[in-house]
Amino acid sequence: MPVFIPDAPHQIGLAALLQAAYFDNDLKPLGTELIAHLDASPDDANAMMDLSIILQLLGNDASAMVTQGEAIRMRQLYHLPTARGRDVGLRLLAIVSAGDFMTNTPLEFMLGGSDIALDVLYVSPDRPLPPTLPAHDVLFIAVGESDDTHQLLRSLAEFAKSWQGPLLNRPEKSLQLSRDGVAAALQSQPGIRIPNTVRVERESMELIAAGRKSAAALLGDGDFPLIVRPVGSHAGNGLQKLSTAAEIPAYLLQHADDAFFISRFIDYSNADGQYRKYRIALIDGRPFLCHMAISDHWMIHYVNAGMYDSAEKRAEEEAAMAGFDKGFAARHRAAFELIQQRFGLDYIALDCGETEDGELLIFEIDTSMIVHAIDPIDLFPYKQPHMRKLFDAFRELLLRAAGRKSAA
Repeated sequence: MPVFIPDAPHQIGLAALLQAAYFDNDLKPLGTELIAHLDASPDDANAMMDLSIILQLLGNDASAMVTQGEAIRMRQLYHLPTARGRDVGLRLLAIVSAGDFMTNTPLEFMLGGSDIALDVLYVSPDRPLPPTLPAHDVLFIAVGESDDTHQLLRSLAEFAKSWQGPLLNRPEKSLQLSRDGVAAALQSQPGIRIPNTVRVERESMELIAAGRKSAAALLGDGDFPLIVRPVGSHAGNGLQKLSTAAEIPAYLLQHADDAFFISRFIDYSNADGQYRKYRIALIDGRPFLCHMAISDHWMIHYVNAGMYDSAEKRAEEEAAMAGFDKGFAARHRAAFELIQQRFGLDYIALDCGETEDGELLIFEIDTSMIVHAIDPIDLFPYKQPHMRKLFDAFRELLLRAAGRKSAA
C-alpha cells in the first residue's frame, strides 16, 4: 500500500493506487488522510489529484471529477513517479485531458521504474496549451478519442501542424478511433472481421423496439442478436446483447443515455465453448500480447474471467504469451500491418479474438486501454518477462523519437 507523504514533489499516481486497489487494499483511510491534509494545505494540487483518483477507484465518479477539476484549476502540470530514484534518461511530456481512467493513454504503467521522467500537462478548450511548453525531449499526445475530446483533439491537431519537435501519436490520427469509425475503416478487409457499428439516437432505439424501424436496415450486415452500448462507455459499462427487439424497452429503462452504438453479435466461442479475448499493444506497428482472458461468457473482462482461480487457464495464457510471435502474431501479421497502415499511430491497443475460420475479430481499438504488469507475481510469474519486453519496446520508441540510441 503506498504511503502518502505530505508535500511530496510527485503524485502517488494512478499506477500505484490502482495496484493497491487491485490487491484489495482499503483506500478509504488514505482518502481520509488526504482530505485531512488538504484541510491544512488546500493548495496541494498533488494531493488533490491523488484524492480524485481514489474517489474514482471507490466509485464516486461525480466527486472524483469535481476534485480533479479543482486540482487542474490549481495547476496544469504534474510530475508522475516513474523515474524516481534513477538518473533520468529522457523527459517525456504527455498532453492529457481531464476525465476518467479511460480518457488518456495511461503511460505511467509502461514507464514505472524506468529512466523515463513523465510529466503530464492537462489541457482543455478553455485551458489551452501554454505559449511555451515545459522542458521535454519527446511530446506525446495522450488524449484518447471520445465525443468529449473531439474539440480538444482538433485544436491539438492544429497545434501539431506547426510543431517542430519530436511528437508521438498525432491527434488527427486519434480522431479516427471512434467505434463506428474503426468499423468503417476495417470493413471487408482481408483477414479481419469487424461487424458494422452504427451510432443511433435513443429515438431510433425506441422505433426499433416498436417495429417501426429495422435494425437490419440500419446495420446493413446483419440483424438480431445485437450488441448495444451507450456512446462513450468503456469497460463493459452498459454493454449488453439483445436477442430481440422486445428486449430494447427494458434496456432503455436501465440506461438513460441519448445515443448508443449497435452492431450484430458474432459468436467467437471455440470448440470447447470458451471465449478467448486478447489485449494487444501495437508499438510502432509491432504487436505485443498484454493478456489473454478465457471465459464461458462472451463479455470478457480479465478480472472476472476466472484467471486467478484456474491454473489451467493461466497455463494456456502462459503458452499463448510464450508462442505469441510465432503463433498469433504470425497468423495475423497482415491484419496487424493493415491496422497500422490505416491508423498510423505510434502506440495503439486493441481488444480482439479469433473467429472460427481464423480471422482477427476486432472488438475495440484505442489509445487508452490500460496495459500493465501489476498482476500478482506468484500467480502470474510468466507475465513479467513478456510485459518487460513490451515496456522496453515502448522505451525504444521514445528514444528513437528523440534521436537517441538505447543505452540498455
